[in-house]
Amino acid sequence: MSTMYAALLRGINVSGHRRVPMAELRTVMGELGHGDIATHLQSGNAVFSSESGDEDSLAAELEQAIDAHFGFPVDCLVRSGAYLAAVAEACPFPAAELEGKQLHVTYFDQPVDDARFAALDAGAFRPEEFRLGERALYLYAPEGLGRSKLAVALGRPAFTRGLVATSRNWNTVVKLVEMTRD
Repeated sequence: MSTMYAALLRGINVSGHRRVPMAELRTVMGELGHGDIATHLQSGNAVFSSESGDEDSLAAELEQAIDAHFGFPVDCLVRSGAYLAAVAEACPFPAAELEGKQLHVTYFDQPVDDARFAALDAGAFRPEEFRLGERALYLYAPEGLGRSKLAVALGRPAFTRGLVATSRNWNTVVKLVEMTRD
């Protein structure tokens, strides 16, 4: 039985660098044998179906195919539709009351705990806030990500060392949940 997944590509199509046209990405994914392929926006969001149940193997396979096709490495996270829905449902902030640009989810390749961020004085960034979820971090940034001082602090190597992480705004989080419903 096939499962719907989302592939979250990190750091592509930013300021004309590391260009990955979505039509070519769909072709690459089709050549890997995936079905029901669709992309969302130009920022590296693709959904697909696969018989495999191993997210890490699917991500590694896609990373290799992207490197071979485009000539540069791209970190990829692959997450099931069920996981994406659970992350959206577990949001600790009132998502329905916020604009999509005010709420973000950073997806991680592995679990993270509060100890990783213990040295961060979160209170110094109010009204911005963050909370941890399952392999995810929720960020409330009332002025948006581009003006968020907390997002900059959370992205420092002291907090991200050893992680693959990629962020999506709430509108994209919701759209990927819709696109991966089985």
